[in-house]
Amino acid sequence: MKLLRDRILKDGKCYPGGILKVDKFINHQMDPNLMKAVAVELIRRYASSEVNKIITIEASGIAPAIMMGFLLDLPVVFAKKKKPSTMDNMLSTRVFSFTKQREYHVVISKDYLTPNDKVIFVDDFLAYGNAAKGIIDLCRQAGAELVGMGFIIEKAFQHGRDVIEAEGIRCESLAIVDSLDNCEIKLREE
Repeated sequence: MKLLRDRILKDGKCYPGGILKVDKFINHQMDPNLMKAVAVELIRRYASSEVNKIITIEASGIAPAIMMGFLLDLPVVFAKKKKPSTMDNMLSTRVFSFTKQREYHVVISKDYLTPNDKVIFVDDFLAYGNAAKGIIDLCRQAGAELVGMGFIIEKAFQHGRDVIEAEGIRCESLAIVDSLDNCEIKLREE
């Protein structure tokens, strides 16, 4: 996706330890036009899939998930990283955040993820696949069908795709970073 690749190279910043900062346009300040383009491309890639819900995990996956839900006229559910005091009928799992270097107790209401659901998971980054593993677990607990996973940016050198594909789940990434060595962003050619 050329628009996304160009934006990463223009406004993305690299930090030691395999960190790519895209907070200028994806996960702090957001570019709504880019989010729409991301959603359109993910919808195109999953056009032949039967889906009735979009799922994400708070917070950075919410923008592309909402845009997809809007364009497809489907509900969007996000797994919460903190149990609300008003939620009692829930599924839960643990997810380790590479970015925050901490573990979260992730929850989702059983009312919003059910055996009748065929879902696509959407998130900003695929790194080690920790959030993906958590969502796979929640979908299994719910009996929901996880049709596929879509990511704005994949850091291929952290091998999260291997985790997803080992589970037999389809994985789509719109920009793939092959390396951040020496703080130089190297994107895979399309």
